[in-house]
Amino acid sequence: MIHLTNIDKFYDSKFQRTFVLKGINLSVNDGEFVSIMGPSGSGKSTLLNIIGLLDAPSAGQYMLYDKSVLDLKEKVKVDYHRNFMGFIFQAYHLIEDMTVYENIETPLIYKGVSGRDRKAMVADLLDRFNIVAKKDLFPQQLSGGQQQLVGIARAIIGKPKLLLADEPTGNLQSAQGEMIMETLKTLNDEGMTIIQVTHNEKFAGYGKRIIRLEDGYIRSDERKEVIQSQR
Repeated sequence: MIHLTNIDKFYDSKFQRTFVLKGINLSVNDGEFVSIMGPSGSGKSTLLNIIGLLDAPSAGQYMLYDKSVLDLKEKVKVDYHRNFMGFIFQAYHLIEDMTVYENIETPLIYKGVSGRDRKAMVADLLDRFNIVAKKDLFPQQLSGGQQQLVGIARAIIGKPKLLLADEPTGNLQSAQGEMIMETLKTLNDEGMTIIQVTHNEKFAGYGKRIIRLEDGYIRSDERKEVIQSQR
């Protein structure tokens, strides 16, 4: 599904080149649940943004289903984002002048889902995330944790083939975080490919594979069976 080869990301200043990612070689198969860990500044979010076609590498090759996606026109990237990928952002990126209901519904409108089906799908997630009472509020009227829940609901409602999650539980209470991780696990069991960035070792364990970054390099890449056998 995803094949990254010798991916570098760097920024040039007048006197030096600063690498954010260096020599990243990574393959992710359909249906995997991958957790990416590492200290702040290790390149986790940058790697996720490159995979999600939100950022471009400085060097290397990115193949998605055996097709190079580094030189896609913007319109094609938008199509990938609408119909193939879902994103959970650290900064929420909710639409400020839309209600909770409208924010969650938006991806379904782009997909051409009927109004009747949209209503049922949004209602299901509002109920599942216990935010029915918030459906007519605007993002600025919500707490950080509530905004995060709305962002997650919006990301998963269209059942994307690939879900990219940057600290999906970072602003949530422990019980909420576990509920979200159980939801992601269920979606993965149903066939959704998930790549999450997290600092939480427990929640990283929901993934079937844990990749650890350090200083822009992949330091380890372990599958869950191997990790469990070492305990």
